[in-house]
Amino acid sequence: MQVALETVISDPQVDISQGSTQRQLSIEVSALADPEDRQLPLNLCLILDHSGSMKGTPLSTVKQAARELIKSLKPEDRLSIVAFDHQAQVIVPCQQVTDLTDIFARIDKLQAAGGTAIDAGIKLGITQLLEGRQDRVSHAFILTDGENEHGDDARCIKLAGFATESNLTLNTLGFGENWNQNILEKIADTAAGTLAYIAEAAQAGSEFGRIFNRMQSVGLTNAYLQLELKPKVRLAELKPVAQVAPDTIELPVEDDGNLHIIRLGDLMKLSRVILVNTYIGQLAEGEQSIATLQIRYDDPGKGLTNLLTAPVNVSVNVTRNPIAQVASNVQQQTLALAKYRQTQLAEQKLQQGDRAGAATLLQTAAKTALQMGDTNAATVLQSNATILQGGEDLSEADKKQTRIVSKTILQ
Repeated sequence: MQVALETVISDPQVDISQGSTQRQLSIEVSALADPEDRQLPLNLCLILDHSGSMKGTPLSTVKQAARELIKSLKPEDRLSIVAFDHQAQVIVPCQQVTDLTDIFARIDKLQAAGGTAIDAGIKLGITQLLEGRQDRVSHAFILTDGENEHGDDARCIKLAGFATESNLTLNTLGFGENWNQNILEKIADTAAGTLAYIAEAAQAGSEFGRIFNRMQSVGLTNAYLQLELKPKVRLAELKPVAQVAPDTIELPVEDDGNLHIIRLGDLMKLSRVILVNTYIGQLAEGEQSIATLQIRYDDPGKGLTNLLTAPVNVSVNVTRNPIAQVASNVQQQTLALAKYRQTQLAEQKLQQGDRAGAATLLQTAAKTALQMGDTNAATVLQSNATILQGGEDLSEADKKQTRIVSKTILQ
């Protein structure tokens, strides 16, 4: 298994007379399989809310979705299941998937009752994942339909950070209309996972399957982008690095002088695109290097850690009266990030009680979505702007759909 790495700068032509020039650096990275490579074994933990509000169709649907997902596992994979209400319990300890009858019987015994303590479920789920993580791809699916009323949101984020340090990925799935999109997004973003919205019970199976397919496509793990900027080149001061595909996520940066380290987590066969916002100072005429980058990663299939790709150099052409050479794909990626950030600002306005300001920003985000050809997002965002302009409040379902379309392109 190898790393596929491609870089594109938004416009490689730089005017020598400019004291500072802004450029976006697009970095596309994925795991590239060799013909002899096998699919990595999985280490999956299902962390399932069975509080009282899950009674009836929600819980029965989740049970069925879990059963179908488990049928896709192979004997060498490992599975654990944690159930939580106002407390958490392990109903299937971490084990190889050999006795489906016993696993399904334990799932069937789940009953809906009690409140919701998401952090208790996450903590217990992490302990199970740690038992089976050796040379495996380790993911948790955290499903809840409610607020963390019996838990601590700050503890959830702290646990997500610990999961990241332990090379575990946490995916969050919100069921229905009453879950907190802010905390579930923060958990998923912190632990390099995916946020999913299950609006109706019938969608549970497809959302489980979508995230599971991503998990199955992982070839390399524990990846970090190491970006060294050359003299007179710097990162933008505010939110300089973000992932823009397959989902939009703001990425934290650890700085060590001119070396900037960004955690990527798992590398899938599906490409991930990272967008870096830089400022280039006045450079000498001619081709000039502005950055060198490498990916550090683990290859669990071969039991190897801390591998490094060959350095990749990024350069620009400094000239007088340059002719712009704008990269259209980087333009699209910049629009995807703009759509996300405009929607975030709209949500902040709404929380402040500024309905008109929120509507204006949602309209702007809708126009951005149209520019990038994301018609589904444009429809959702414009519809919600119209609701606000009419003096009405957005429903919880509207707010959640807005968050999801801001982060990704719906298929």
